Amino acid sequence: MSTFWDRWARFYDLAERSNRTVNQAAASRVGSLVPAGAKVLDCAAGTGEFSLAAAEKAASVLCTDQSPEMLKQAQKKTKKRGLDNISFARRDITALSDPDGSFDVVIAANVLHLLPEPEKAVRELWRVAAPGGRLILPTYLQGRAGTAYGAMIKIYQGVGFHYEHAFTPETYRMSLERLDLAPVALEVIPGGVPEGIAVLKKPL
Repeated sequence: MSTFWDRWARFYDLAERSNRTVNQAAASRVGSLVPAGAKVLDCAAGTGEFSLAAAEKAASVLCTDQSPEMLKQAQKKTKKRGLDNISFARRDITALSDPDGSFDVVIAANVLHLLPEPEKAVRELWRVAAPGGRLILPTYLQGRAGTAYGAMIKIYQGVGFHYEHAFTPETYRMSLERLDLAPVALEVIPGGVPEGIAVLKKPL
């Protein structure tokens, strides 16, 4: 998967403009869910929009992705905004090198629908969340995409983009509830390709 994202890293933000209203609202909402002074991990961060949003209140943000080219774009955006509380590293979302309970907030945005076994990633993200911490999982709900965006997704598939799951709010919630980790709070941001923001709080 990283080969495709390396190739398209420079164009990713341009492509995201087609769903700009949803994307901006999702990043803003996630930023609001980050407690002041939190230590944050952002996995599969792409060009770093959710890391940037989290950094407004967080003490530190570790922005990670498997694609080095995506991380380069995220670094450029961070430097442009003059932020000094974001660091960068390559990480495999299904096999993190971080110790248990390392982060107050763990974010993985717009990636679970791409994975053949998203539950494996969710359990790994849960592992590194600290007791009392939050797991925040914004995910595109392709199962609710409008007709125009369905055509756009087909174009993306023609250049090598593929997703494994066309979630609806109902199927996304059920996929997380089946893991039996914690109660799932889910809110949906409507739009061309809606986004479901799931939040799981880890017990103390």
